Amino acid sequence: GKGFPFLVHSSKKCLTTMSDLDSPAHIRLRCRAEDLTTSTTGMAGNFLQANLLCIDDKYAFDFLLFCNRNPKPCPVLEVLEHGRRESCLAAGSNICTDLPSYNIFKSGKLVDSRNNIDEIWNSNLNAFLMGCSFSWEYELVNMGIRLRHIDNGQNVAMYDSNIDLVPAGPFGGKMVVSMRPILASQVPVVERVTDEYPLAHGRPIHVGNPEAIGISPKKLQNPDYGDSVEIADGEVPVFWACGGETGAYNSAATTIPIGEQIKC
Repeated sequence: GKGFPFLVHSSKKCLTTMSDLDSPAHIRLRCRAEDLTTSTTGMAGNFLQANLLCIDDKYAFDFLLFCNRNPKPCPVLEVLEHGRRESCLAAGSNICTDLPSYNIFKSGKLVDSRNNIDEIWNSNLNAFLMGCSFSWEYELVNMGIRLRHIDNGQNVAMYDSNIDLVPAGPFGGKMVVSMRPILASQVPVVERVTDEYPLAHGRPIHVGNPEAIGISPKKLQNPDYGDSVEIADGEVPVFWACGGETGAYNSAATTIPIGEQIKC
């Protein structure tokens, strides 16, 4: 699976001047034209990116409660109710067309992937926009901190952990985490910078020994989602809460999870 965040405007000042071609609006238009169908990691530097999950109205309150109880992996930016397609955070946007790809889940099973969801959209769906860790990657890179998945043109590695989530209605389970290898000497800076992004998962939830959170050495090289990445000498694995479980632990609802929500 790949992460396909929805790009919105950020209240955080950009570190560099961005051309119109790199702007969130232009990238959304490329998605709408199906010219961009890959992960948006490394794009639209220092603008807020969001994961999108659309869910039937009858499960929306339980899911909002689930997010409220688990704000680290599920930081809610906006809720679009009853069939609304345009985000208040992105004027002129259309959540049915403006993402690179959509994963379709029904009753907890992945049934389809497509480049837009116009044909299956209905007025009973509520759309949740949740902060994504891609939002702060640009700032780290701009500070000289290398992120190997960006260097390699890959998606971030993601894993099922042994960390319990607080359940709500049909939602619950274990936390999904994303991992980035970071030089040990740079970890304090990375923790400080990402801590300034509470709406994009914030600071790491774990640094170092993966087995402490249920990830074996073999599994570390073979992530549950995303792409495998090498951990070089002098680097340590750094783990962040991830929005993957927003689709992963729902056996009752009919959902359309998009973004890092790649398992049901």
